Amino acid sequence: MKLATPRWWYVRDGAPAPVSRLLLKPVSWIWAYVTARRIARTVPVDPGVAVICVGNLTLGGAGKTPVVRALLERLPGAHVLSRGHGGSLSGPVRVDPAIHTAREVGDEPLMLAADAPVWIARNRIEGAGAAAAAGARAVIMDDGHQNPSLRKALSIVVVDGETRNGAWPLGDGSVFPSGPMREPLAVGLARADAVVLMLPADLAEPDPALVAVFKEKPVLVARLEPAVPPPPGPQLGFAGIGMPWKVETALKAAGCDLADFVPFPDHFAYDEATLKTLSDRAEVFGAGLVTTEKDWVRLPGAWRDRVFAWPVRAVFQDQAALSELLARF
Repeated sequence: MKLATPRWWYVRDGAPAPVSRLLLKPVSWIWAYVTARRIARTVPVDPGVAVICVGNLTLGGAGKTPVVRALLERLPGAHVLSRGHGGSLSGPVRVDPAIHTAREVGDEPLMLAADAPVWIARNRIEGAGAAAAAGARAVIMDDGHQNPSLRKALSIVVVDGETRNGAWPLGDGSVFPSGPMREPLAVGLARADAVVLMLPADLAEPDPALVAVFKEKPVLVARLEPAVPPPPGPQLGFAGIGMPWKVETALKAAGCDLADFVPFPDHFAYDEATLKTLSDRAEVFGAGLVTTEKDWVRLPGAWRDRVFAWPVRAVFQDQAALSELLARF
């Protein structure tokens, strides 16, 4: 059973569940040690094509996939490489939306396959090789900042920029499972070439205290902005992503008449019973159903016409800075 992301992970000081965090600390030390040892012992392979990695310092929810989409718009001929998290196929295989499902290839690869060639592979070396053999101009590695198997020409880490109401995207700095970090902040930043700070559409400027955390690293500010308005009338929203509460906030900020919102764990597999329950609850409010594009591709086909997929896009504040970062590709 998948567990929901703890909101207390994303509190900088005075987070709740102090006993749980303390008990989980030894596991966090082991996780950090194993990750560091794996990275140190691996010799990266050059797949013969430039690899641009878009990754996270934390576990999910930062806006990584919209950044991948934005890079695809700037890099015609680029292919995407993903592990295919949540999918059953090990690959390497090129994702075909006409025949593959999210249960086979994962939700993010299936969503991105509408924009560009996408390859899934548990073995990233084999996946990058398949993309190169198929003529990829560059490979955009969706996630993988902690995967050392490929030589990366550019490593970008995406960080959530929400710091209002006591939120802090890096938590108290603790590594999973006592916090949201995949590895210690300084260690992860040392391998990064740039940081994309992803702000909600309604946040005017990034928090200077958060920007200062990244020190000399180039910081590009981007916003998750709606590609289209939310559907009209009352809506029941739901989402199974890393931070589902951010979808609720974004819908409200975009003017959605949100009657209710139901969160699910990341990559949640929607079944008929769950969707029937959501539909029945929506009827109580006289509401429609709205979710993210990532959730929508996980819906059974019969439900897709009944649920509105609300698209958002990463819009960079300084387009010239993004162009400069990608100029050599």
